[in-house]
Amino acid sequence: MRREGLGNFGVEEEEAREDGQGSLFMEMDVEESSPSSSLMSSPAGSSDSIDLNFLPFLKREPKSEPGSPELGPLPLPTQTPPPQHAAAPAPAPAPEASVPLPPATPDLSSAPVMAPLQSLPPNQDVDAVLQEYYRLASLYVSSTGSGAIVPAPAPEATAPAVVQSASGSVVKKRRPRSSDLVRVSSLGVQDQIYFRDLVRRARITFECLRGLLLRDDERAESLGLPGVAGFGVARERRRVRADLRAAAIMADHDLWLNRDRRIVGPLPGISVGDAFFFRMELCVLGLHGQVQAGIDYVSAGRSASGEPIATSIIVSGGYEDDDDHGDVLVYTGHGGRDPNLHKHCVDQKLEGGNLALERSMAYGIEIRVIRAVKSRRSPVGKVYFYDGLYKVVDYWLDRGKSGFGVYKYRMLRIEGQEPMGTVNYQVAEQLKVDVLAIRPTGYLSFDISMGRETLPVALFNDVDDDQDPLLFEYLARPIFPTSAVQGKFAEGGGGGCDCAGICSIGCNCAGRNGGEFAYDKTGTLLRGKPLVYECGPYCRCPPSCPNRVSQKGLQHKLEVFRSRETGWGVRSLDLIKAGTFICEFSGIVLTHQQSEIVAANGDCLVRPSRFPPRWLDWGDISDVNPDYVAPNHPAIPELNFAIDVSRARNVACYFSHSCSPNVFVQFVLFDHYNASYPHLMIFAMENIPPLRELSIDYGMVDEWVGQLTM
Repeated sequence: MRREGLGNFGVEEEEAREDGQGSLFMEMDVEESSPSSSLMSSPAGSSDSIDLNFLPFLKREPKSEPGSPELGPLPLPTQTPPPQHAAAPAPAPAPEASVPLPPATPDLSSAPVMAPLQSLPPNQDVDAVLQEYYRLASLYVSSTGSGAIVPAPAPEATAPAVVQSASGSVVKKRRPRSSDLVRVSSLGVQDQIYFRDLVRRARITFECLRGLLLRDDERAESLGLPGVAGFGVARERRRVRADLRAAAIMADHDLWLNRDRRIVGPLPGISVGDAFFFRMELCVLGLHGQVQAGIDYVSAGRSASGEPIATSIIVSGGYEDDDDHGDVLVYTGHGGRDPNLHKHCVDQKLEGGNLALERSMAYGIEIRVIRAVKSRRSPVGKVYFYDGLYKVVDYWLDRGKSGFGVYKYRMLRIEGQEPMGTVNYQVAEQLKVDVLAIRPTGYLSFDISMGRETLPVALFNDVDDDQDPLLFEYLARPIFPTSAVQGKFAEGGGGGCDCAGICSIGCNCAGRNGGEFAYDKTGTLLRGKPLVYECGPYCRCPPSCPNRVSQKGLQHKLEVFRSRETGWGVRSLDLIKAGTFICEFSGIVLTHQQSEIVAANGDCLVRPSRFPPRWLDWGDISDVNPDYVAPNHPAIPELNFAIDVSRARNVACYFSHSCSPNVFVQFVLFDHYNASYPHLMIFAMENIPPLRELSIDYGMVDEWVGQLTM
C-alpha cells in the first residue's frame, strides 16, 4: 500500500505509561501491512536503528536565536494548490496527564520581555517580512490523528477558505499546524527506505526550486526587468531570498512534510548528522517548525493540558550564556534580548518556549537538537546539523553575563545514537590540518592517485590487513578507444563555441544543451539531463567559464576506507552540497565487441547502461509545476560500451551500493562529441556531511557489482 505521508499509514494506541518523571507516552507504529518484511520496535535514541543510506546487506565493492537576516517578503502564490489527501481516521483521544504546575520562580524584573514577531510595531518593510514569517510558521495542517502524548483539542470542522491577496491572486487560507504530539517507534527496513526517499524528494524539490529561482533572478536582472511583487509592492529581487520563495511555493502545494502530526523524537527519513543550509528547509521537513525562534513548541493555548510542550531547539552560538559541551548542553531560554545588540537587556520569564522546555522535562519528552556552525561551503555562511535527541534534566534561573535573569536548561544527549554531525565536521576539519594528530595509525597511503587527481585521495584501514586498492593502477580519467574519440567525433561538426569571454545563452554549447546551461554560476547542476555538453578544448571560452565543471577533477577531499559493515567505501572530509560534482567513474573503456571478449574471461566490467537514470530526480519540479516535462534533450543513444576496472580504476570504483543512494551518475561530454561514449560523472543527490559514506545505485547488483574487487 502506497503511503503519501505520515498521516496516511495505520497507527494504533498503546497504553499510557508513567516514566520516572511522570510523563505520559503514546507511540505510533507502522501497520502490519507495511512494505517491510518485519517490524523493529525500539525506544527513541536506540542504537538499533539502521543507516538509511545503505541496504542491510554487506556491500560488495566497489561499490529566537539569531537567524540569517531576511531582507524582504515572499511573493504571494499565483496558483491554487491541489486538494489535500485524506487523513487517516482518528481513534479516541488519549487521557490527559496529571503533571504538577512548575515551581514558582522569582521575577527579577518587571520590565516587559521581547514581543513576538507578529506583535512588533508596524513598519512598512519589517512588518511585511514579519507577516510572511508568521504566515510560513503556521503552514502545518491540523489533524485529529491518534497516538497523542499530550492530545490536542479537536479542531472545528471548517472548509478550506480562500482569500484575495493584494496582488489579486487567490490563495488557500491555511489551517494551523497540528498540536497532536506523536512518536514513531516502529519502522521496518522498507519503511525506513521509503521515508528516506520521501524526505530526499522534498529536499530535491526545495533545492532545485531555489536554484531555478536564482537563475531566473539573474536573467531578469541582466535584462533590467522589475522586481518580484509581494504584498502588492514590487521588491528588489536581491531582497527576496530564493530559499524563502521556494519554501512558500512548496507550502502552497502542500509539500511540507509532517504537517498533520507534531512528531516527538526522531523524524522518519531524517538521520542523525544530516546537514542543511537553510532554516526554511528545516521547516519544510518539520524538523524544526520555527522560522526564527530557537525553541519549537506547542503553545499552551493549543495544548489540551493547557501547558506548552517543546519538541526541538536550534543552538547557533547566538546566546552568550549557552554552555555547549556536545553531549552535555546548557541551553539559554529565549526572550529578554536587545534585537540589535544581541545581548540581554531585561530578565527572562518562565513563559512560552521557556515554560515549554520545563514542561518537556516534566513529561520526560526528548528534544531534537540542531546546531548551526559556520561554513565556507554554505550559501549563507552557516550549516545546520541535526545532532540527535536530548533530554532536559534540570533548569534554573540564573544571573547572565549581561547582568539580567536568564533561564538555563541542562540537557543530556541520549546514549546509543549515531555520532553528531557537528563532531564529525570538527574531526574532518582537523584531519585536513594534521591527519596524524587525529589518526596516528591506519593510513596505507596519503594519495593513492600519486598526484594524478587535483586533490589527494587517502587510503585508510584500521580494520584488517587488506591493501587491495594499492594493487590497481590509478586512472583519474577513463581511456577511450581511439576510434570513438577521434576523426569525425573530435570536433563534432563545428566544434565548440566561439565565445571570447564567459559563455552566454546564445553560444553553441548552450544550443547543444537544448538552449540552456546545465549549471548555475556556483557549478551546481540545475537539473539532470540525458546528456550534458560542457565547454571543452574546442571552445574559445576561458577555463573560468561556468560551463566547465566536471572536467576540472576533484573539488572535495575524498578518502577510501575499510569498514567492517561494507568492506571498502568512500567518504569525504568536506561537506558536499547537493547537486555538486564529486568525481568521475574511470577505467579502460571497451567497445561492445571488446567487452564481450573480456567478459568471457571473467574480468570485472562496469556497464554504464545499467546505472538507473536517477538524474531524472534531480531538477524534477513536477510536484509544483504540473506542466513540467522531464528533459529528453540532448538525446543519448543506447550505450553498448563497458568500463574495465579489473586492472586500472579510480576512487569512484569503491563507492558502496545502495537502493537509496546519496549520489547519482550524469552523462557528460566535453573533450569529444561521440554521444555513444560519454563520461560518467558523479553528482551529489543530497547534502552529504563529512565522514558519511558515499553510496550509488549500480543497478544490476547480482551480475557484476560483486566482482568489482576481484
